[in-house]
Amino acid sequence: MTVQTINGVTVYFVAKTGPALASEQDALDILGETYGTGADMIAVPAERFGPAFFDLSSRQAGHFFQKLQNYQMRLAIIGDLVGALSTSKALRDFVGETNRIGHHLFVTDSAALENALGGAA
Repeated sequence: MTVQTINGVTVYFVAKTGPALASEQDALDILGETYGTGADMIAVPAERFGPAFFDLSSRQAGHFFQKLQNYQMRLAIIGDLVGALSTSKALRDFVGETNRIGHHLFVTDSAALENALGGAA
C-alpha cells in the first residue's frame, strides 16, 4: 500500500494482493487503513473485488460505494473491466455515469487515473 498525491488529490493505493473485497465491512476496513494518511481517494485494483462485485444485482458494488460515500472518501477502481462490461449493459451504464460525475472513478491504469484527476497522462 502506498500513498501518492496526484494533481492535489492524495490517493491511497490498496495492494494488488490480498483477500477479495465485497462487503461494507471490507470498505470500512480499507477506510481504517487510510487513517493518518490524509487520503482523499482510495484506489483499488479491480482484481481485488470478488466475482459478484461487478454483478450489480448482487448490490455489493452499491453498498461498497455508499459506505465510502458516507465517509466522504472517493474511490477509484483500477483495472481492465472489458469482460464484465461486455456482458452487462447495467454495469456499462453505471461505469459511464460514475465517470461522468467524476467523484468516484473507473480507470484502466495509473496513467488513466492521473489523467482523470487532471494531470498529464
